[in-house]
Amino acid sequence: MSNLALGVSPFVAVLGDERHEIYEWFARQGTVHRIETAKGADWLVTGYAEARQLLTDPRLIKGGWEHGLWARKLPEGVARGLYMHMLNSDPPAHTRLRRLLLPSFARRKVDLLAPRVRQIADRLLTAADRGGTVDLLTMYAYPLPINVICELIGVPEEDRADFRAWTAPIMSPAFHSFEEYAEAATALLGYSRRLIEKRRGNLGDDLLSDLLAAQDDGDALAEDELTSMIFLLIIAGHETTVNLIGNGVRALLSHPDQLGLIRHRPELLDSAIEELLRYDGPMQNTPTYRTAAPIEIGGKVIPADSRVYVTLMAANRDPRRFPDGHRLDVTRGEAGHLAFGHGIHYCVGAPLARLEGRVALGTLFDRFPDVHLAVPADEVIRTPSLVMNSLTALPVRLRRDEA
Repeated sequence: MSNLALGVSPFVAVLGDERHEIYEWFARQGTVHRIETAKGADWLVTGYAEARQLLTDPRLIKGGWEHGLWARKLPEGVARGLYMHMLNSDPPAHTRLRRLLLPSFARRKVDLLAPRVRQIADRLLTAADRGGTVDLLTMYAYPLPINVICELIGVPEEDRADFRAWTAPIMSPAFHSFEEYAEAATALLGYSRRLIEKRRGNLGDDLLSDLLAAQDDGDALAEDELTSMIFLLIIAGHETTVNLIGNGVRALLSHPDQLGLIRHRPELLDSAIEELLRYDGPMQNTPTYRTAAPIEIGGKVIPADSRVYVTLMAANRDPRRFPDGHRLDVTRGEAGHLAFGHGIHYCVGAPLARLEGRVALGTLFDRFPDVHLAVPADEVIRTPSLVMNSLTALPVRLRRDEA
């Protein structure tokens, strides 16, 4: 058994690539691991084949809205309004929600957003171009997705400052008290309900209008499901994209040969996004799953009612699936990574995240061909987390003459 409370934990490994090194150590010991954390005995699954197998096993469940963060401490009406989304649901509820939501995230609809995402990216880069060292995370990677989300759900410009203020404790609950989280979540829920009520009588061409109109054989989304979808867009659709942009820029700036390939062959950008998702993806682990029955996998038996985390970072570098997986190669040209999960909980917003990643990186490197890290890559600090793989900051200089 690995006791993370006493040893080195990937969840608090924050310097450079040491988090990857710890997961590689786990992977060398096997593909399924029982670990001791502050919550008790949990399980990590680090093998690629085992991860795919487990993520399609019906005995691995979410358990419903009651298992949302602090769900039992929040008033039930608040918890239901936040956590009745797909990420907390199991079939048949999950099947119904996904059927109603999927048309709103169809690739053809998402691609229509590209010009607007590019406008937002250009505006943010213009504001960041002040000379000297810039934190690209604060100035670019963070505000771009939140602005896209506000556009998607129709949050008016004058309300976006409040909207952004609420997102900080919601997206980084480990760094805020329960009281701060509850205050922000309750405020967001109240705003979401008012926005839904306003939109019901005046449908437009935004995502919220699509969700209000979504029906299947007379079935429609209830209000708690609509507000939960807004909440899910923020916690899943925002932070994962922030991390894709931040981790991707760091990886390319520390591998100038790979960045040079993209600059000389722009058609490689799509392939590069897939490789960056694999190489240093937005998430360390899936959010918590539970076992409804014992599961035998990887030579181990995970007992019933166990907490399980599928380690996407390790699976995406499993040498049995990705030879030389520790090496960044934008010409790798193969999909199959698990950065967006697998099975019924595969990220419905993946097309939007890919679009934002392509536009964000393409626009940055087009406008600032000499952008470079202001500190060594191994001095860039990551955020402690069990699930996310985030940077705390990304100091860059946009122009070479600023060195």
